[in-house]
Order: sequence, then structure tokens, then C-alpha cells
Amino acid sequence: MVDHQELTKAAYDGVVELYASMFADRLETRPFARNMIGTFAELVRGTGNPRVADVGCGPGHLTALLHDLGLEAFGIDLSPGMVDHARRAHPALRFDRARMEELPVEDGTLGGVLAHYSMIHTPPEELPALLDEQVRVLAAGGLLLVSFFATDAPEPIRFDHKVAPAYSWPADRLADLLVGAGLVTVARLLHDPESERGFLDAHILARRP
Repeated sequence: MVDHQELTKAAYDGVVELYASMFADRLETRPFARNMIGTFAELVRGTGNPRVADVGCGPGHLTALLHDLGLEAFGIDLSPGMVDHARRAHPALRFDRARMEELPVEDGTLGGVLAHYSMIHTPPEELPALLDEQVRVLAAGGLLLVSFFATDAPEPIRFDHKVAPAYSWPADRLADLLVGAGLVTVARLLHDPESERGFLDAHILARRP
């Protein structure tokens, strides 16, 4: 059986230029997501530790936004094609190829982690370990912003995302996983669906005590 990570990597490698062209200016029409990222950046700056990882950074557009918001941002992605594109598009910034479950970052060194719809491809049974890894790299007081597709169903729902299979989550269930990983939830936002599937867009901001 082919590992889901390999399937996801191959899928994103195959759509690099199309994906980059579609999402480069996407936040201009998504005020809720844009403002949650702005709030995240402001709170991270307030910790005095501006180092932030954009995990699942894709073509690097949000890494660049975090940099423009005054953070020492770098991007991490599983897809070699996405990392190559990000390096070309934003040569002044750092981009590394790595799994979100194995971040090339020392323990407790980051002021923030941004996971903007990048955990959606992780099967539910594997998500707790992935969250543990994000918490590992956060300093005390550091923040994690997770954006995802939310569902009113009681359990996560697998669906055919346009790039690779993905999961929508009940917001309360994902918030419970964040708490279980050792975080304290600070804020959450659910808003009307952007996708034709009818899932809500959701953002949860959490802090490491």
C-alpha cells in the first residue's frame, strides 16, 4: 500500500504552478482568514519571539505574508515542487522540505506555528501525533493557528479534495485534540463555507502554556 504522505506529495507536485496561481492572492477575498492570520501575527510579536514556521507552506505566499507582518517566518512543505517554487518566488526567505510529523526545528524555539489548511490530509488517527510535533517546537507562550474545513457531523468526514483526499473535522473535536496536546485554546472562528461541499471554514488559535 502506498503511504498517504507519498500520495499527497505526488499530487501537490503535479499541480504546483496551477496551485500557486490560484492561491497567490486568495486572502484578498477571504477577510476572516486574513484577519485571523493578522491576529496570530500580532500575538506572536507580543511574545517577544518572532520565529514562526509556516507548516505545509505550499508556494510560500503565507510565509511571505508573515514576513511582511514583522515575523521571522520560514516555510516547510512535504512537496519538493512546492518548496522549489517557494524558493524561486521568495528568494530572501527560507523554505525546507520536511514532514509536519518530523519538523527540522529544535524543541521549544518558535513563537508560532501556522497550519493553514495543511493538516487536512492527515488521517484522524494520525493527527494527535502531528499536533504533538507542533507543540514540541513551540516555546512557552507560543501560538498555533490551525485552519481547516469544519463539519457539523459528530465524526471527521473524508472527502475528495481537488488535490488529494482530505478530512473535515467537528470544531469541538479538533479543539479537544489541541487541548490534549497540551495547548490552551485562545479563540475560534467558524464562518460560511467557501467550498462547494458546504463545509464551514474554521480557524482555532491555541497557546502553549
